[in-house]
Amino acid sequence: MTTTLPAPAPRDDGPAARPGVTKGIRPTWTGRLRVRAVKALPPDKLLPDTQPAYVASWIYVFGALTLAAFAVVVLSGAVIALKGPAWWHVSSIGLFFNSMHLWSTELFFFFMVVHLWGKFFMAAWRGRRRATWVTGVLAFAASIATAFTGYLSQQNFDSEWISTQAKDGINATGAGAFWNVLNFGQMLMWHIVLLPAVVGLFIGVHVLLVRRRGVVPPFADDRAGGPAAAAASVAGPGVGQGAPAAGLFEEHTPSSRETAQ
Repeated sequence: MTTTLPAPAPRDDGPAARPGVTKGIRPTWTGRLRVRAVKALPPDKLLPDTQPAYVASWIYVFGALTLAAFAVVVLSGAVIALKGPAWWHVSSIGLFFNSMHLWSTELFFFFMVVHLWGKFFMAAWRGRRRATWVTGVLAFAASIATAFTGYLSQQNFDSEWISTQAKDGINATGAGAFWNVLNFGQMLMWHIVLLPAVVGLFIGVHVLLVRRRGVVPPFADDRAGGPAAAAASVAGPGVGQGAPAAGLFEEHTPSSRETAQ
């Protein structure tokens, strides 16, 4: 007679036996932080190798264009900061980098505004993406302050006129007591150190939230059959070219009643 013993219950050896924790060692705050980070952003989400078909739409491309323009702004600004404030006025190469910095900033704002308005009309906060939307808006607000201090750091008649016109309004709010727009050194430090760090922080958090929550899908087209048709239209074989909704281009086969008529 054979006796079958019940399977032993799974044993929990505590934190040391859990993934990401070395056995026999009590996890430190860095170990707990690593476990939470990997759980929130696994490698397949942080660096995905596939994207939904609807990401090929131009409204999604403007987000990537904003990041590309921001990278050019930072690199060109770093070169200008290394060479000194007066370099872009006396050197032809300095004028080139100054122009590159200016026009990449213009493109950065253009791409960002189109991206924000597009996501607003798409209700990009759907699907637990409120934090993603908020960080994008905060990055835009911080970028405005960064651009304003950039105009004040040009050391030309434009920056002089802007600073003298802005000081009265800022002093009226009380902010002029610690934020003097006529102080070139203070505005330059705000422009190249503090505000870019804030913008970069918001953009970094925004991108990580996009990776975690995913890209917001488009609205379903109820006229073409609801969510099923919308899913079929974005799952086509080609990138950016979805398959037609089911039933729209199928060959019509007449029924027996139609044949009799």
